[in-house]
Amino acid sequence: MSGLPFIQRRRGWLRALSILVVALMLQACDTELYTDLSEREANVMVAALARHGIAAKRVAADGGRMTVSVDEDRFAEAVEILDRLGLPQERFSNLGEVFQGNSLVSSPVQERAQMLYALSEELSHTVSQIDGVLTARVHVVLPENDLVRQDSTPSSASVFIRHAPELEVGPLIPRIKTLVANGIAGLSYDNVSVVPVAAVRLEPRVQILPPLTSTFLGIAMPASSVRRVSWLFGIFAVALLGLAGVVGWMTWQRRRRTSYDLEPPT
Repeated sequence: MSGLPFIQRRRGWLRALSILVVALMLQACDTELYTDLSEREANVMVAALARHGIAAKRVAADGGRMTVSVDEDRFAEAVEILDRLGLPQERFSNLGEVFQGNSLVSSPVQERAQMLYALSEELSHTVSQIDGVLTARVHVVLPENDLVRQDSTPSSASVFIRHAPELEVGPLIPRIKTLVANGIAGLSYDNVSVVPVAAVRLEPRVQILPPLTSTFLGIAMPASSVRRVSWLFGIFAVALLGLAGVVGWMTWQRRRRTSYDLEPPT
């Protein structure tokens, strides 16, 4: 009975080592795709990749942010799919962020540049929220505030949108022009131009072809993972042999001490 706790400890060591190796096998195949994402952005990206046959994982990071990871063998494919889908969506600066670091005394040129940039960012963000619009950029041109000049150039704006191929962009162009014209003082509807560009059609995979598989010790797995698993199995085997050697040595020492104790005194 004295050897029972020792056997239980040995089983516990073997169980912990097995769990560690399995965790390494699961993590070795994944690589980070995007970091510092909101929960909604991560959900949308994982769902989009799943529709195209790529399994992705969400991992919670500090501050409530999320990280999306995929198998490293499908990293390039995942990046291409998300880029064509316009994910993750571009982040735009708002008026508060643009003027947050503004000095107490700024030149009119600096204030004008900041205002133009802030207007462009705000309008770009608004247009990009339209369903089917993947990317939007608004470029604003405002005239100089010179009351003496009578021939100043009128305000104008150009809008570039990259939209999904299935989106009927024609009916949206007048609405976009009205939105931009009403968002900038002194800008008329006729001085707003919209350039729509359809993205390359990316059809979801209805039938997901299974990846190439191979076997290792009779276990079926993706062919790309055989090399990693073989390395991990080799490390596990070496660690197991080392542990078995330590256990054997400790057992031998225990039996040796027991035999000494059983010898009668002379």
